[in-house]
Amino acid sequence: MAQLGDWSGVTWSSMRKLRVYRGLPSVLIVCGCLEVEAGVTHALQLWNSSHLFPNAEEATLFLGTLDSIFLFSYAVGLFVSGIVGDRLNLRWVLSFGMCSSALVVFSFGTLTEWLHFYNKWFYCCLWVVNGLLQSTGWPCVVAVMGNWFGKAGRGFVFGLWSACASVGNILGAFLASCVLQYGYEYAFLVTASVQFAGGVIVFFGLLTSPKEVGLPELGADEDEVSVEEDANRPLMGNDDADDDDRNYSIQATDNDNQPKAIGFFQACCLPGVVLYSLAYACLKLVNYSFFFWLPFYLSNNFGWKEAEADQLSIWYDVGGIIGGTIQGLISDVLQKRAPVLAVSLLFAVGSLFGYSRSPNSKPINAVIMAITGFFIGGPSNMISSAISADLGRQDLVKGSSEALATVTGIVDGTGSIGAAVGQYLVSLIQENLKWMWVFYFFILMTSSTILFISPLTVREIRLLLHERRLRMLAE
Repeated sequence: MAQLGDWSGVTWSSMRKLRVYRGLPSVLIVCGCLEVEAGVTHALQLWNSSHLFPNAEEATLFLGTLDSIFLFSYAVGLFVSGIVGDRLNLRWVLSFGMCSSALVVFSFGTLTEWLHFYNKWFYCCLWVVNGLLQSTGWPCVVAVMGNWFGKAGRGFVFGLWSACASVGNILGAFLASCVLQYGYEYAFLVTASVQFAGGVIVFFGLLTSPKEVGLPELGADEDEVSVEEDANRPLMGNDDADDDDRNYSIQATDNDNQPKAIGFFQACCLPGVVLYSLAYACLKLVNYSFFFWLPFYLSNNFGWKEAEADQLSIWYDVGGIIGGTIQGLISDVLQKRAPVLAVSLLFAVGSLFGYSRSPNSKPINAVIMAITGFFIGGPSNMISSAISADLGRQDLVKGSSEALATVTGIVDGTGSIGAAVGQYLVSLIQENLKWMWVFYFFILMTSSTILFISPLTVREIRLLLHERRLRMLAE
């Protein structure tokens, strides 16, 4: 199910790839997009005949505007997509979002070039629609994964699976770089084609729950085995609630037994949802700032070539993949998530401080970058996947209502709002106070994340100590 991950990674990385190349001498700002000079006169003819931007700075500012437009529309769409995902068939929602978004991306970067139609407002409108359509992805795929995997190993499974977003980033950058020499429109054409094909595969091949193939729902027999009950106790559950925990399918085929979807405000009132949402807003701001700004920082601060900077930035994604998997496994062993997050984020503060003083050495920079990704990308993956699933499957909604996709949309949507605001703040701080203060800002946001989850961390540590005392008395 890895292909069901954040497909925006493939498409959006192609856009990032174009941004990275904006500083190359061989790049021309042509009608609002980037045209790679390939020894032909066609690009020069276009440049001389039509100017959508007066200079490269204006074009770069417009690309930054597109970043913010996409993230804000994506954030708004997440709140809506989660609610829709809990009420409609997940397969339909996912395939519609993927195929429609692919068509928008094709129109944005390829069709407009083929038709020689260039308009800033048209680009902005398309990117708003693209953000709304791509928001259907994450809440629905987390819900599908929640149907197939129980709580006993959810941290490890979701930590490993959530690496799909980072893999999409890497593949997107690779695909774009392979065809960029032929023209920027082909970068959009290739990634849109891959995305559309993925939507078709999802529509005809996705099984949203075990019941679709006649298998029992997860947790159906847990009440018969006490050991399994303990292993699958909800991490976000009520302390006084009955230990009997069943994972109920979100997309059950039997409409008579299908639970009623929970309301938006009801989902916000679930324990832990608001705190984790605020924490994720701060953490996703840092994580996405690295995603968008890291190649530019490496090129601007160290004077490295843009292509080399973009390739080196992949190590941050690699660190996030490893971090999410290992930290998820540790949280499964402890049966607690918040303490693992808190410890990782404390190390993240130190790694951010160390990375801000990284020397002008590619190997050393890559190592520190991977460590930073481990301690920042790992917790970010956990909150957006395993913890969102825990929040949507706690005792207050067990067996009577659907909440997983809605809760995931709330958490990820709040995080995306923070990420959107962060892109503007990073550019503002970098322009006026330089890069060192950008890292101080990241440290502040990471510390705020620790602060927001501190009540949950204290509560879960107390539970761990209480469980340890009970085991010692039992021995």
